Amino acid sequence: MSMYCYQCQETAKGTGCEIRGVCGKSEEVAKLQDLLIYTVKGISQIVIKGDLKAETLNDVNHEVLNSLFMTITNANFNDIAIEQQIKKLIDIRNDLRNNVKLDNHDAASFETDTRASMLEKAASVGVLATENQDIRSLREMIIYGVKGMAAYAEHAKNLGKEDMDIYAFIYEAMAATLDDSLDADDLVALTLKTGEYGVKVMALLDEANTSKYGNPEITTVDIGVKGNPAILISGHDLTDLEQLLEQTKDTGVDIYTHGEMLPAHYYPFFKKYSHFVGNYGNAWWKQISEFESFHGPILFTTNCIVPPKSEEVRSRIFTTGSAGFPGCSHIIPREDGKKDFSALIELAKTLPAPDEIETGSIVGGFAHNQVLALADQVVDAVKSGAIKKFFVMAGCDGRMKSRDYYTEFAQKLPKDTIILTAGCAKYRYNKLNLGDIGGIPRVLDAGQCNDSYSLVVIALKLKEVFGLDDINELPIAYNIAWYEQKAVIVLLALLYLGVKNIHLGPTLPGFLSPNVANVLVEKFGISGIGEVDSDIELFMQ
Repeated sequence: MSMYCYQCQETAKGTGCEIRGVCGKSEEVAKLQDLLIYTVKGISQIVIKGDLKAETLNDVNHEVLNSLFMTITNANFNDIAIEQQIKKLIDIRNDLRNNVKLDNHDAASFETDTRASMLEKAASVGVLATENQDIRSLREMIIYGVKGMAAYAEHAKNLGKEDMDIYAFIYEAMAATLDDSLDADDLVALTLKTGEYGVKVMALLDEANTSKYGNPEITTVDIGVKGNPAILISGHDLTDLEQLLEQTKDTGVDIYTHGEMLPAHYYPFFKKYSHFVGNYGNAWWKQISEFESFHGPILFTTNCIVPPKSEEVRSRIFTTGSAGFPGCSHIIPREDGKKDFSALIELAKTLPAPDEIETGSIVGGFAHNQVLALADQVVDAVKSGAIKKFFVMAGCDGRMKSRDYYTEFAQKLPKDTIILTAGCAKYRYNKLNLGDIGGIPRVLDAGQCNDSYSLVVIALKLKEVFGLDDINELPIAYNIAWYEQKAVIVLLALLYLGVKNIHLGPTLPGFLSPNVANVLVEKFGISGIGEVDSDIELFMQ
């Protein structure tokens, strides 16, 4: 095989991409990403063995976050950018190594100076370098959780919020994936610890977002279009959105959100911008057609990029942060940390307004602060029997036909149930007319994938209100769709909190070996999805 990757839900045959990534990444990009991760492991090994403190590694911390984020599915397809990042990390690694005394180890000592030598090294350090499939499975699950953790930590860092303990754990976890003395039990324990730090990083990002932009509030978002030239912003990073909105004031250019950026409309801070006019389109995988009809520039602040089919669309795509795609303009911060989006603005002025692809509106903004403000109403509805059950249907959307399951599931749920959602999985049902229960909408959208933290806070508050000892005693069922590594850290966070009987789909992760899958089934009751009607019957028991 020319490559091997199984970190996302759409991996080929459910087992692994061996020639080209289903996501669109090439063999070279896959191998360079493997080497970049291996280099992060080497730095982590030096930090742990050298007893270096995260507090003293400011720039190193940031480059490690960026490197991990670059390898998340659909984030960065730019082989040149990844190669440059590897070289940067090798320099960092060498500087660290020169300051501590360590026994020699490949991860802390290999050198590459050409693309060919990088690819040669990458072939020996990828996923399959760990021969034991159970150890491999656990190591990769930890790495994928750490990738998701790094993404959330980077967003928080961009808002000025950092936690040195999170950096320290990232080094601990990544170094541990090179430690052959750790057995399966050790790695299971580390997997749950990864979930513990997943909770911490999501809480950190929640604090970062809300302290800067206010607590999300119930908001109606327009999904039609205006008649002005426009820029479409996708991804997750709210600081990029803020800067774009500031720079487009009074320019005659409107701003629309796409995909995971939709929840930005829920924050009070952004409502002062009259040219922040609505959301265009749906989940990430529909961008192939939706970008054609949008006409204006598209800004990717993070993943999820789908390789564009036309050069015309590619010419309108701009990337920033950890995102990247060959042939697309990449915007880097100035020395003061600010970004210049003037190229997008000037291009937008020369292009037609978006075509209208739908009309109407959607309602969101049900993060923990807003839902807890409705707590009395919610509790009364539960006690009266008006609400029989809550369904957490958070996570990711994707291209597979089998994901129609989630639309059908939402449509067929009894009318006395509430859907709690976060992430782009909501696009499977957030435009359905599912009604309300006593004025409470039946779909409560908490926000982005990281806002799954809000769903945890809500569950823990309900547990307290009802005086329960176990979160699993609540009338809450978990039917979660996953796609990439941010969903992995959310899942591990739920497992750490003791949530059991999660249904995960549309397929179980390809990186789970049979034995590791059995552990998750036996210890946590994790299972896959089945037929909609039988699943609903099971959940409602």
